[in-house]
This record gives sequence, structure tokens and C-alpha cells, in this order.
Amino acid sequence: MNDLTGMHWTEDTPGYDEERRGYQRLDPHRPTHIVGATTRDDVQRAVRYAREHRLPLAVKATGHGHVWPLDGGVLITTSRLDRVTIDPERKTAWIEAGATWQQVIDAAAPHGLAPLSGSLPGVTAVPYILGGGLSLMARRYGFAADHVRRIEVVTPDGELRNAEDDPDLFWALRGGGGNFGVVTAMEIDLFPVPTLYGGSLYYDLAATPDALQAWHDWAQTVPDAVTSAVGLIPFPDIEPVPARLRGKYIAQLQVSITPDADGPALVTALRDSLGEPLIDTVKQRPFTETGEIFDEPAHPAAYRSRNLLLSELDKQALTTIPNLAGPTAKAMCIVGIRHLGGALSNKPAIDNAVGNRDAQYLLSVLTTGGNDTSDLHRAILEPWTQYAVGRSLNFSFGPLTQAELRETYDDYNRLARLRTHYDPTNLLQPNHPITGRQ
Repeated sequence: MNDLTGMHWTEDTPGYDEERRGYQRLDPHRPTHIVGATTRDDVQRAVRYAREHRLPLAVKATGHGHVWPLDGGVLITTSRLDRVTIDPERKTAWIEAGATWQQVIDAAAPHGLAPLSGSLPGVTAVPYILGGGLSLMARRYGFAADHVRRIEVVTPDGELRNAEDDPDLFWALRGGGGNFGVVTAMEIDLFPVPTLYGGSLYYDLAATPDALQAWHDWAQTVPDAVTSAVGLIPFPDIEPVPARLRGKYIAQLQVSITPDADGPALVTALRDSLGEPLIDTVKQRPFTETGEIFDEPAHPAAYRSRNLLLSELDKQALTTIPNLAGPTAKAMCIVGIRHLGGALSNKPAIDNAVGNRDAQYLLSVLTTGGNDTSDLHRAILEPWTQYAVGRSLNFSFGPLTQAELRETYDDYNRLARLRTHYDPTNLLQPNHPITGRQ
């Protein structure tokens, strides 16, 4: 380990287990060496060490998107490489590899600016962007990957590069995941959005069975300033679940509206179509509190998820979800439907690898626990295959086959060629490795 810098762990080092684990507790990494990077030089030396010793290499920040366990090799943890620098004049942020969205949000807020962050601010910003990035303002501004200005990356040959100087590398990194190098920092656009009008409306599906269809009908009428979703959640009858939700199968209608639209009027129309919800958290809120809109759990868990991108929502297929994924399902199952379209359909000024921009909805199925629930995932998604236009790298919390990865991109073959070019020895072990195989 003499030619490595940064903090080091091996299996017999105190703290090894905690360092190798992340938010996703299913199939944790089991590396021979862990490098806790605090500088880009630490990252570069770790990549060179792995290359010289022919060891597989993986990267972890918070570990929310962890899929494949690294067995042996070198794991780089980037959580300590987390500086954020705001340029209020240019409306940009320079974010290091381990910075979470909450850190970026908090740094940008004093300047009246906000990033294209997701529904859970504890997620690390850089890997979220590498996968495309569906934000709380997605329909208004597009994918987070569409608003990247610069990327600093250590490629598998151990060189530190500015990706924007190489059009192929810059194209592939923005949407292609971690297949092409270890990103140490990037510069992203910020937007003059100090507040959002948003939150959730919770309805008991037993009492309000048309909640899904009402949300869908409403979503067809709203402007691009509205980004919304629905989560179907079987709440257990235990504390600390709020009493009004315990033991119920809930439709959580999640709404995020930028200031250039009349949020109160738009949400009133949705409420009027369904009646009073069990709980209503929708309000004007500072961007620093936008994690409360979806109100997702922040504690580690074991989970798997699959998804489909859809051209439309079929009314008959909507009725199948509660029967398959409700409280009688063999595992805790959460189904999410996100409304896409709007600016997500637009090509960015500088093209990137994000595909399937014609999709109008993202349907995802997440199950918790360590049991194999792939058959349940398939059963829930099967009624929707006739409307499928592809898959999303975001919310794919489980191994994807190469056939499924081909469905994620418009130009998978270009990505496969570039993976071979930049990483000919398959040094990197990303969450979703592109191999070019069938």
C-alpha cells in the first residue's frame, strides 16, 4: 500500500465494514483494499495501483445505487471528497465526487439558486448526474446531465483529464454511468429557483380507488413547470407511521411546481377531483426543504428495483397494480410512477448519452429485504410491456442484462465501443457495466 495515498482499510483494519457499506445494504462490497479519497491525487493513485496490480476497481460515495458487489480489488470511497463551490455570477456549482445534493442545495440557497437535485437530497450528486438525473424540476429544465459544463475525471489509464476536451468522453459520461472513468468533480448549472410549491397528498386507495386515474388525468393538463409522481405504498400498522396511514394502502401524490406557475391553483384542481386527503403537506417551501416533498426514508436498507419507460398510461393496466403490489404481495413493494415529458424530451445544447427522451412516464417497482423478488417485479411490469419504450438507468437498483442496457440507450453500440476504448481491460466495475455482449 506504499504507493497509495488517502485513508486505507483492509479486512483486518478497524472500520473496514462501515467503510465498505453504503445506504444500499444488499450484497455489500468486499474489497481487498479501500481507499478513502480526500483529494483527486488519492483517486489517481488508487486507479494506477489497481491498473498496475491488475485488480478490479469500484467507486462508492453514499452507495444509494449500489448493485454489484466488488469481490477483492480496490474500492475508492469518495464521501470525504465533498467540497462545493458556487459561482453566483455564472450560476454554476463546482461539486466534488462525494458531495450530496443537500450540500449543493445548502451552498446555492444563499444566492437564490438551486440545482437539478432529486427527491432524496442525501443522494450523491455526481453519480446521480452520470446516470442522467431526474430532478424535482425535470419537466421544466430537463435531465441533470443536460446541464453539465465541465467534468474532471481519472480515466482507467490513470490520467487526470478534462472530459470536455474529448467530445466522445464528455458525451459518454453524461448519461453513460460510471463506465468510462472515476469522476473527481464537475461543474453544473444552477437555476434561479429559491422556492418550490410542493409536497404530497396521501389518499387511502380503499376509500379513493380512482386516485391513480385522477392524478393521471390531472397530469395531462399541467404546464412543464409541474413535475409530479405517485407512490403506491403499503404502510404497516406500527409506529412511527402516522396513525392516519397505519395499515392502509396509500397513494402518495407527489407534486413539485416551479415559481413560474400558479402552484396553489394547480393543486387545488387536483384536490377538488379527489376530495380531502388523509395528509396534505403541499405548501410553498424554501428549496432547502425540498427533501420533504417525497419524504423518502433516509435510513439504510436492502432493496431491489426495476423499471420501464412508457409512452402512455393505460387505464386498465393501472387497475392491476394494487392487486399485484398491494399489502398481499409476498414482499414490501413500492410502485412509483413519474410524469416525464416537457423539457425531458428536448435534446441538450451539447448532445449526451441519455436515451429514450420520448418517454412520457417512468414506472418503477421497488421491493425491500434480501429475498429474490424478480418474479414479482416481472408480474407487475408485464401488463405495461406493450407501452414500453425502454428503461432508465435511474431507479435501476439491481443488475441489468446487456439486453436491458441496450434498451436504456439510443446508441448503446457507441457506448460499448467507447468503453472498450477507454477501459480495454475492464478495470472498472460500475453499477451497470456496458460490455457490448448480447
